[in-house]
Amino acid sequence: MFEFLVSAEQVQAELNNPQWLILDVRHDLADHQAGRRAYEQGHIPGAVFLDHELDLAAPKTGFNGRHPLPSRQELVQLLQGKGLSDDTQVVVYDAQGALFASHMWWMLRWLGHSRVAILNGGWQAWQQVGGAEQQGAATPVQSTGTVSLPEHAAMPTVSTQEVLKNLTTPVFTVLDARAAERYRGDVEPMDPVAGHIPDALNRSHLNNLDEQGRFKPAAQLRQEFQDLLGATPAHQVVHQCGSGITACHNLFAMELAGLTGSGLYPGSWSEWVSDASRPVARS
Repeated sequence: MFEFLVSAEQVQAELNNPQWLILDVRHDLADHQAGRRAYEQGHIPGAVFLDHELDLAAPKTGFNGRHPLPSRQELVQLLQGKGLSDDTQVVVYDAQGALFASHMWWMLRWLGHSRVAILNGGWQAWQQVGGAEQQGAATPVQSTGTVSLPEHAAMPTVSTQEVLKNLTTPVFTVLDARAAERYRGDVEPMDPVAGHIPDALNRSHLNNLDEQGRFKPAAQLRQEFQDLLGATPAHQVVHQCGSGITACHNLFAMELAGLTGSGLYPGSWSEWVSDASRPVARS
């Protein structure tokens, strides 16, 4: 069973395994059709495409962020329709350094499904090993197996109200995964207000990758996060970004490093700034 990372060679060896489900979650926040176009031009054979805007987000209200989480029940139904069962080994990949794959990994873990791994190096790694490609769309196979859904989510989340309360009564440390210039408030290409949540720390998700776009070794990641967080234990860390996607990259990297139990603020910055009364820091 693979729970964190899987190599392109390992995926090749299991390509015809009916117990494996490959999810293509390539996406572009600036061009919402780019992922589907890329998928139809070429993808891992049998891989099923999921759209981060249409499939993996709940309806937007203007106050719940750019990528509000769907209900766990709706997500289970969606994934069961793509072939998921409790015994399925899921592999997720993108072409953006696991930016979207880590979010999909978190969503499956949030449902309680532990048999999920990220293709390390993504689509580029698949091409580098000469992996076969399929054009068009794969036909998903409806699962006939059971998909268990624990009563309580397997991955912790916090609400905007909890983050707001944390400013005056601190119980956790917020870690912002956006680029440093967005965190400082120098630029803001996605949301109407620039800056960051007061007292939040910053670590760009890109710091989790090596020069080949693969995750750094677990021991190196562990040291880097410990250097940043000091004595703060993992279960007192809450990850945040623009809309809850990039934050999962840092969360995944911590889990990979053995720093388990950190939480996610799903609404993140886009939800935070939807109410002008919430404080904003710039530095």
